[in-house]
Amino acid sequence: MHKNIVILTGAGISAESGLSTFRDNQGFWDEYAIEEVATPEGFQKNPEMVHQFYNQRRAQLDSVTPNKAHHALAKLEKHWQGDFTLITQNVDDLHERAGSQNVIHMHGELKKARCLKTGKTLSWHEDLTPQTKSPFHPEAHLRPHIVWFGEVPFQLDLIFHKLDHADIFVSIGTSGQVHPAAGFVTHVYQKGQCQRIEINTEESEISHFFDQQWTGKATEKVPELLNLLHKI
Repeated sequence: MHKNIVILTGAGISAESGLSTFRDNQGFWDEYAIEEVATPEGFQKNPEMVHQFYNQRRAQLDSVTPNKAHHALAKLEKHWQGDFTLITQNVDDLHERAGSQNVIHMHGELKKARCLKTGKTLSWHEDLTPQTKSPFHPEAHLRPHIVWFGEVPFQLDLIFHKLDHADIFVSIGTSGQVHPAAGFVTHVYQKGQCQRIEINTEESEISHFFDQQWTGKATEKVPELLNLLHKI
């Protein structure tokens, strides 16, 4: 019988490619308060600054490349015989550039923009400004396609459907502090029949809910994980 696997990735996997996280002491997040650039209220108060922040982050993507962990997950997806679900909290495109085909971006994507009136999205690689017109409505402008604090993450119904049917749940590079993603492991834990594996550089706030905790870099541990999963 083929196993169904759900994999959740967080900032730790992208950090190894050189992308800043908002818990870093250096990088983009160190120059801004979260409430200024990652809330609807911050965008309403100063859209110019918010656009500038995400323009910088979008441009940074061109200077980094997927790492061994991204490539390993793409390989796993290609060869996995059961249902394979990759959920990421990250807003970069490194999973796709490594070859992953079906990625659920629960917190949005840097390389997409969203119409403020219709909610429709489109691919976007250039800078955004408060004056950038939406192609979907004559009076609308665009915003970053990012889930800010206080907003509901995308595709939660699909995510929890996948978790309900998972035989294996793997969490990679997540802090266990941001909900609802931090609650995914407790959701499958309550099922009792789902094997749970955590890969992180240090113990997280949710480590005790996992059957196995692998401490180390994602670039080292995720390729090792492939060897284990092929034996399951």
